[in-house]
Amino acid sequence: MTRTPLYDKLAGMGAAMGEYCGAQTTRSFGNSRAEFNALLRGCALYDFSWRAFFRVSGRDRVRWLNNMVSNNVRDLPAGHGNYSFLLSAQGHIQGDLYVFNHNHEGAFVAATESAQFEKILLWLRKYIIMDQVELTDLREELTPLGLQGPQARMVLEEAGIRGPFPEVLRLAELEWSGGKGLITRKRFEAYEIWIRPQEIPAAWDLLAAAGATPVGTDALEMFRVAAGVPRFGLDIRERDLPQETGQMQALNFAKGCYIGQEIVERIRSRGSVHRTFTGFALEGPLPAAGTKLQANGKELGEITSALAVPTDRGDRALALGYVRREAAKPGSSLQTGETTALVSILPFPEIFSLGL
Repeated sequence: MTRTPLYDKLAGMGAAMGEYCGAQTTRSFGNSRAEFNALLRGCALYDFSWRAFFRVSGRDRVRWLNNMVSNNVRDLPAGHGNYSFLLSAQGHIQGDLYVFNHNHEGAFVAATESAQFEKILLWLRKYIIMDQVELTDLREELTPLGLQGPQARMVLEEAGIRGPFPEVLRLAELEWSGGKGLITRKRFEAYEIWIRPQEIPAAWDLLAAAGATPVGTDALEMFRVAAGVPRFGLDIRERDLPQETGQMQALNFAKGCYIGQEIVERIRSRGSVHRTFTGFALEGPLPAAGTKLQANGKELGEITSALAVPTDRGDRALALGYVRREAAKPGSSLQTGETTALVSILPFPEIFSLGL
């Protein structure tokens, strides 16, 4: 397991270190409650170098990659991206990634977590047969920093990084005092700054001096669960089908054939799956991942992620997982031991409507 480019710097600041998504990085800077608040209300700065990149190039790259992923990358304009699954022939999810049409000159850039990076490259390479396609590991060339929150644009401008800033899943060129790079944006005002690994420490100092609050992965996990964002390896497993995860933005039903497409189309034509991804508001002891949920003696759900999220009214136990369709109505009550799990829409309204 590799250490991120910021590991030594942040460990020297007294941060608690640990593993996240296949990399050694910062778990907390000592106050996860304040760090979560920065993600929700302020501007949070975080080591994002557990995200890894590779390039897809070559004459056949468009046709080949479009046949590999569940979304439509064939028609992506330059500078645009989307979220996709990699599926088995049986339709089960093998991995997830973001794909960007980097430029007009013939390359896609894909991003995924370090924990699944090697597996995805190996999986993709076995399908390069007679195609003129090259997959290039970019981990030594490109590393991201994360900046998130409603004050993120103000911090970018204070750091001397000028807009216009990109819309969601757009990629734009970036100039800063240390050099050049790329910037993209996800939901919740979450920006990714892509620069060379050796530039990461200087960029961190620049953004922190501009007012960003350093946060660790403990706070990021709180936000991820509260926002209802599934994580591959925890909430999305290799046995899961795409429509079960609720991530319909990863699917395109008009692009034509790709690996696993027949199963995806069969599910669509039948109208539904037996279970769906959802949130649970918990009352009682925090259950472990994998805990089964029941109602009237029948197993109807499963917990995949669960943790306590801080609010002004105290910590709130929240979870992500799956529930059968017949129990998927918000407010439906399920049980495991002494814990009651109430089905909730995502993101959790009590966090994103009422705030902390």
